[in-house]
Amino acid sequence: MAYSSITKPSDFFSTKLYAGNGSAGNAITGVGHQPDLVWLKQRTGTEYHNLYDALRGVTKRLVSNLNTAEVTLSGLTAFGTDGFTVGAADTANQNSNNFVSWNWKAGTTGSGTTTGSGTGKAYSYSVSTTAGFSIVKYIGNGTAGHTIPHHLGVAPKMIIVKSIAAVQSWIVLPPTITGYDKDMKLEDNTALGNSDVWNNTAPSSTVFSVGTNTNMNDNNATFISYSFAEKQGYSKFGTYIGNGNADGRFVYTGFKPAFIIVKRTDNSGDWQLMDNKRDSINVMDTNLFPNSADADTASNTYDTDFISNGFKFRGTSGARNGSGMSYIYMAFAEEPLVASNYNVATAR
Repeated sequence: MAYSSITKPSDFFSTKLYAGNGSAGNAITGVGHQPDLVWLKQRTGTEYHNLYDALRGVTKRLVSNLNTAEVTLSGLTAFGTDGFTVGAADTANQNSNNFVSWNWKAGTTGSGTTTGSGTGKAYSYSVSTTAGFSIVKYIGNGTAGHTIPHHLGVAPKMIIVKSIAAVQSWIVLPPTITGYDKDMKLEDNTALGNSDVWNNTAPSSTVFSVGTNTNMNDNNATFISYSFAEKQGYSKFGTYIGNGNADGRFVYTGFKPAFIIVKRTDNSGDWQLMDNKRDSINVMDTNLFPNSADADTASNTYDTDFISNGFKFRGTSGARNGSGMSYIYMAFAEEPLVASNYNVATAR
């Protein structure tokens, strides 16, 4: 039985829908916590995915569907105690358009010097060890074996890294891979590929290691990393094999999901993102694609149920449930199956 010490997942992760009004100072509240990472997307149009975090600061946008550098614009203009404020930029607040935001809390901040091979470099961080999530902004040193502290206290299951100032790929360490000589790219649909970006070294309970690849460790370049550790009843990162059947595949998480991302690893296929706010009842069929600016796409191709202890695919799409095909996923909870206060998740 999956007991969780996090009895209210929305204290650390939540999805918030809002309407754009085209005006500066549009305050979005009801998130449930002060977010440190906000990922937002226009639902009714093809504006880019926007990522803002507390370390890089307000108005500093990265785009998940492109490998472009950070830009400054009037997108997210403030982090609040229960949400955030958006400015007049169309990407975050276009008038008469609907938006979705996904919000993670980190919280405890600090700074230090990186470790391992080569010259130590400055870094800063924001972390929640309770939720298993940290944001680290670090400077590369161009030396294989450079190690970046993540402050989670346990080895992360998934890491996402982006160069801030350079046109460089989003690098993803997928969960439960065999060997650490592989990566994926968030901005494209390619399969799991061979790479030296992780220095062929598993993350430890204190650091992750990088090689000389400029996407991760260009000398004196600045990078942002998002690291996720698994927390029972709250978050899950893993793999599964599709069955190509409309009555499966079921993936056990130990909680009722609020959010999932799925990606095929053995061949090309778009990243797939679903949440419990854009689709509030089963069967769910509304999808967004982190590697694409496409608007909300609803199709029975994506039919999925969020249930009390996991998620179950009702479609046969090769992008998420092809027979014998390999996939990774990340999931966050709406509520745990069984929490430490013995509350039991209900079915949808």
